[in-house]
Amino acid sequence: MAPIPGSGLAKGLAVTLRTMTRKTVTAQYPDVQPDLPPRTRGVIGLFEENCTVCMLCARECPDWCIYIDSHKETIPATTPGGRERSRNVLDRFAIDFSLCMYCGICIEVCPFDALFWSPEFEYAETDIRDLTHERDKLREWMWTVPAPPALDPGAEEPKEIAAARKTAEKLAAQQAEQAQQAQQVEQAPPDTAPQADEQARAAEQPGRAVGDSAQQTDRPGQEGQP
Repeated sequence: MAPIPGSGLAKGLAVTLRTMTRKTVTAQYPDVQPDLPPRTRGVIGLFEENCTVCMLCARECPDWCIYIDSHKETIPATTPGGRERSRNVLDRFAIDFSLCMYCGICIEVCPFDALFWSPEFEYAETDIRDLTHERDKLREWMWTVPAPPALDPGAEEPKEIAAARKTAEKLAAQQAEQAQQAQQVEQAPPDTAPQADEQARAAEQPGRAVGDSAQQTDRPGQEGQP
């Protein structure tokens, strides 16, 4: 069916009329900061303590805007006869935000949670060279990273939290058992210790009864007397 002549113009005028009747809303930026979603991709923060210099983020970056330098450091053996180990020490970690396209691949592939999204977006510079943020500046962005959202009430407990909780419960049970044993020792009667010693000596000498006295065993010449 062919469209009615002028129907497109009528629809356009209808949209214009509806918009004219609505109240205009203007974002008063920068006086009023925008209400950004929690997962806004603003700038990338670096948590240096978690970085192991695995180079995954630099290798997977499609723009090659991540620069990492490191050196190896020898760790002495912790036990006698042990073997020395070597580890990578981070010397430089920089991101060139003039090349970054905010794909988030570096954050997704990081196996140790060293990179995070921050909602901060006000880091424009007049010199393009200043858009290369070194690790000190990337560390400062970490303080602007929001806390992770709460888990769904029906979600499973994280494995790390479950393992830590089980370890704490086991340690608390051991401490309670030790405290109970110590309390039982303190509340034991005073004649319990000599009796326990006598039973131990009797166990070492099977031929001697527990109730026999030391005098009977020390006088062997009287065994045949009535």
